[in-house]
Amino acid sequence: MISQHVRMGDVGLLLSGATLFLNSLMLFGKADHKSVGVFNLFVGLLQVIIPFYLIIVSDQQHWTIFHLACVFLFGLTYLFVGITNLSGFSGNGLGWFSLWVSIIAIVYMGVYLIHFHDIVNALTWGMWAYLWCLFFLSMSLNKKINNYVGKVAFVQSWVTLTIPSLLSLMGAWNTDIMSHIWVYVQVISIVYFCICTVQEITAASKQRKQKNVSINPILKS
Repeated sequence: MISQHVRMGDVGLLLSGATLFLNSLMLFGKADHKSVGVFNLFVGLLQVIIPFYLIIVSDQQHWTIFHLACVFLFGLTYLFVGITNLSGFSGNGLGWFSLWVSIIAIVYMGVYLIHFHDIVNALTWGMWAYLWCLFFLSMSLNKKINNYVGKVAFVQSWVTLTIPSLLSLMGAWNTDIMSHIWVYVQVISIVYFCICTVQEITAASKQRKQKNVSINPILKS
């Protein structure tokens, strides 16, 4: 029974990977926001129903519920994205919700690192916290970083969700070798995010300088 519940959770993570992948394409301007919104609603609903069921049939131990409750973070985020996209509402509320989720994700990262000594899951939660924080910056603070957020979301859809869930479904995830490999994969991903961040800051700085150059002649005249 426990293995069946684990596989159900893996399927949920796989669908989350598909949703984040589509959301990244939407941020790149490659996918229509309404069609992506429909998929967000579908997966979001599943990501609320599945953890409810798993919690009900679980052993009710606090750590079991702790592990299952985090699925709601994804489910509610996807539902919020779907409703926002389809209704045309402002993303401001979704951004503030993402900030709250980002804080909760940092708590999960700390628990996995300090209590469980699980570096892979700690790094995963750290990456998710960063992504949710970017959603906050983009939607609530109106930072023009959609392309950058799309890059981060695209990488994370594969590195933190799709590939790990597939490996888990095949029984190849929970091994020492895979844990060591995945730490390197995550570190490489984080380095890539840092490079993209530097590029984003450099591009923004050049744009500001160009604006100043174009404004100065007008002021002099």
